[in-house]
Amino acid sequence: MQNNYIFLLPIILGLFVIIILFVITSKKHKNDSGKNKKRVKNKSNAILQKDANRKLAQNPKDAEALTILAGIYFDEAKFDKALRNYEILIDLCATQKDIDDFDVTLKFALSAMELKRFNEAFKALMICRGMKQDIFEVDYNLGFLLFKQKSYEKASALLLKARKMKPDHNLCTRYLGHSLFNLKRMKEAALLLRKTIDIEPDDKESLFILAQAYNSLGQQEQALRIFSHLRPDPVMGPNAALFAGSINLKLHQTDKAIMDFEIGLRHEAISKKIKTDIQYNLALTYIKNQDLGKALGLLKELQSRIPGYKDVPVLINRYDELNKNRNLQTYLISPTSDFVTLCRKLAAVLYPQAKVKITDISVQKDQHADILAEVNTKKWDDIILFRFIRSTGQVGEFALRDLYSKTKEVKAGKGVCVTAGTYTEGAHRFVEARLIDLLEKKKLTEYLEKVE
Repeated sequence: MQNNYIFLLPIILGLFVIIILFVITSKKHKNDSGKNKKRVKNKSNAILQKDANRKLAQNPKDAEALTILAGIYFDEAKFDKALRNYEILIDLCATQKDIDDFDVTLKFALSAMELKRFNEAFKALMICRGMKQDIFEVDYNLGFLLFKQKSYEKASALLLKARKMKPDHNLCTRYLGHSLFNLKRMKEAALLLRKTIDIEPDDKESLFILAQAYNSLGQQEQALRIFSHLRPDPVMGPNAALFAGSINLKLHQTDKAIMDFEIGLRHEAISKKIKTDIQYNLALTYIKNQDLGKALGLLKELQSRIPGYKDVPVLINRYDELNKNRNLQTYLISPTSDFVTLCRKLAAVLYPQAKVKITDISVQKDQHADILAEVNTKKWDDIILFRFIRSTGQVGEFALRDLYSKTKEVKAGKGVCVTAGTYTEGAHRFVEARLIDLLEKKKLTEYLEKVE
């Protein structure tokens, strides 16, 4: 039995070699056949071109010859030559009825599109649309040109029609998605842009716009993922970093926001506007992190480059002082727990020769802290309600009416209102006949110097 297998082995190997040779020969024949067809076509085109040029030498307005030449040039992507011939044919359409005026006008428009002669293309396509409706090449290219002109409403209508004819045409889907985004139709835009990116993952511009759409739809996690992915990109990176940082800032993730903004500023190819926006937002983030030295450095750089930009002068004046006065910084911008601890110490400092026993503390949305205390001195004992307001602006009568009402509620004998700002005239008039003391910034600063 084993000898029989040995006998069959040469036959099997021989058949295997014959099959391989057959495949190679067939492939070569197929390639040669393709080359031959191309050679025949090129030879045919050369003959047609030569014949057409001979006819045009005798009659420059020979429609048949012009049509043949224009078609050859169009097929060979020689669009400048095709355009010239189609232009002559368009002029002949009025007198020579045998010319296919729609085909000639459309190919003129498509040639102009390839040459980026968009004004001529637009006019020709509008003529085509007047001749025939529901032609993909017409609707798509007109939609694209209207998109470039920022006529997003008209562009989206045409691109939507074109997409119904060719749902798999990715560029049509892309520009329709971009148009809908600019029309604030975010849900529809996001759906189309996702399809675009599935086909062209390297389309960074569409990816960036998709992230903006997600952000507008409140899908911040998805938006942040894309913006973070785009941060290193040399073109989209600076803007993506700005968006990523802004989202993280809203989410109170200040360390991540700082990293985003700093990555954005590392880009060499960054526009002045984006750089300015990033620096401003980074300064605000440093302030939230109480890193006032870095914040002031950025703010002063902005002020020197763009005097009066937004509220930069105000921020510099405010935080320059806070940077030098740690207790005032704690009073205004530190976490609530640090602010309340400072207020407890201030209550004692306001009455240095007294025994101050705090009996209740309440905080209103990080805007002010109310401290109720029993104050005992050698001459008098009383319950005092302290209100510490975290503001550098003006405090009006309304806030003092609320304080006065609360003093009665807690049966305090007196109220003390403290602010890092000032009081309005109405506020001063309100306390004239009431047991409420007002302390403005100057006095507050003096007392803060006495706090350890």
